[in-house]
Amino acid sequence: MTSTTTTVAAPAIRTADVPVGDGMSMHVNQTGTPGQPALLMLHGSGPGVSGHSNWAALMQGLGDRYHCIAPDIIGFGDSTHPDPSPQGFATNMELRIDKLIRMMDELELDTVTLVGNSMGGMFSLELAGLIPDRIERMVLMGSGGMPDLQPLPGLIKLVTYYDNPSAQSMEELLLLFVHDKEAFGPRIREISAQRAEVAARVDIRRSHLGTFAPGPFRTWSPDELAAIPHKTLVVHGRNDAIVPIESSYYLAEHLPNADLYVLNHCGHWTQVEQATRFRTILSDFVEGLI
Repeated sequence: MTSTTTTVAAPAIRTADVPVGDGMSMHVNQTGTPGQPALLMLHGSGPGVSGHSNWAALMQGLGDRYHCIAPDIIGFGDSTHPDPSPQGFATNMELRIDKLIRMMDELELDTVTLVGNSMGGMFSLELAGLIPDRIERMVLMGSGGMPDLQPLPGLIKLVTYYDNPSAQSMEELLLLFVHDKEAFGPRIREISAQRAEVAARVDIRRSHLGTFAPGPFRTWSPDELAAIPHKTLVVHGRNDAIVPIESSYYLAEHLPNADLYVLNHCGHWTQVEQATRFRTILSDFVEGLI
């Protein structure tokens, strides 16, 4: 008897520019098929970040079971960059949330499970409060949102990247996103060269500086979190150098249906640094196994 091994190709990522009103469009990456359980993946902030750079590997690993949707949020990647840019995090967030909802409408996404990384976790919390009936569950990964949270040096380096933008500065920044720098060093160098090129675009720079211009910031009080009923998985890398783990402790304490999962030997990029483990955790959570 001769045995053979069949290799299944990863699902291809489809891209489209989706109109979201006011002359704006959102660049959207997708795998899987509409009608499958929908996972709306929201990336974090940072110079040169995009839906594809944050989620491509995870999307390809899940595209046979789920409809994965990973947009470039307005002001990031190849989506519209308003000119002039709104000033301040909260002002930008209001616009970006509105356009995310418009994107969901355009793609006829009635209900989704939110998978939010860092800033994307904060956007997930906002969406859960605004359109609760359209949200099935939430996964918050290294999310902000805690009042009076003291920024770590890594976050300060992210915010101030344009004080000294270069491929070297980008590499130094991205190495802070992972715990095992020896293992990820070569890969980070490749990613940082690509990201630095994207970050050099005038529109990317304008949107980044607008996002982190002085202005009000969005945080969630215990009462606001207590009003979010969705089953939530709060995930944090124990060795996160960008967002303090105390933020996830706070969210898990006050969200009434939240479980906390801390990954040891892991930094801010849980979906990259422990990709197989995170994919399993996510699938089990979506399917109600954990």
